[in-house]
Amino acid sequence: MLLQFTKMHGAGNDFVVLDLVTQQLALTPTQIRQLANRRTGIGFDQLLLVEPPQDPDADFRYRIYNADGNEVEQCGNGARCFARFVRDHKLSWKDHLRVETAGGLIELQLERDGRVRVDMGAPVFAPERIPFLVDAEADSYQMECAGEAIEFAALSMGNPHAVIEVPAVDSARVAEIGAALNNDPRFPAGINVGFMQIERPERIRLRVYERGVGETLACGTGACAAVVAGIRWGRLAPKVEVRLPGGRLHIRWDGAGEHVHMVGPATRVFEGQIQI
Repeated sequence: MLLQFTKMHGAGNDFVVLDLVTQQLALTPTQIRQLANRRTGIGFDQLLLVEPPQDPDADFRYRIYNADGNEVEQCGNGARCFARFVRDHKLSWKDHLRVETAGGLIELQLERDGRVRVDMGAPVFAPERIPFLVDAEADSYQMECAGEAIEFAALSMGNPHAVIEVPAVDSARVAEIGAALNNDPRFPAGINVGFMQIERPERIRLRVYERGVGETLACGTGACAAVVAGIRWGRLAPKVEVRLPGGRLHIRWDGAGEHVHMVGPATRVFEGQIQI
């Protein structure tokens, strides 16, 4: 089978995007892992599928698979690439899109400068909805992890996140602590782990360990989660520039009950085809 695909990235977080509106295709987890291999396949952090909506209030359905072949609920950088993809491929001429995801409906706005604004919805802190097996909700939790005592926030941005404040992201034990926390049985669905260095109330640096992928150059939902955690701790302003290894995102959250808004780039790298 000859597979047509588009390679894209959002601040370095890279994707393969497939149009399943005008063509039919079903991929197995094994095939997804083969495509994700950066030596023998195409290489990507996530595979994004553009599908017709099941929800009558949505314009499209958006599905996300990590490089390990597992489907996940949400991907903020991917959402921006999704919006750019449907415009570039003439699947929609709307500047404002409502998109169905496994984590709920999100809204995408194509800006005149080429960036995309994403309404990520309201963050969720209830442990049972993250999910996180703990007795009660708190602004922060403490745990022994990879031989180190850590303190972190836990929340969902449509997918589960832990956020750890560190003095310097360059020396953070991203791989070790990220993998250990992701594999902790108290997170039955796994967890994405953000390591946040606060430079000032309006700017942070961030590295993210993504479940099923490892460390990525950027993570949109991780950037949202970090800003929300920092605001709840009283350490950040409502509008924050997030500096990730692959680029910069701008996040705004006005507090409890409000939606999180993210603005950032979406770049098409190339179109291609591969035999699978």
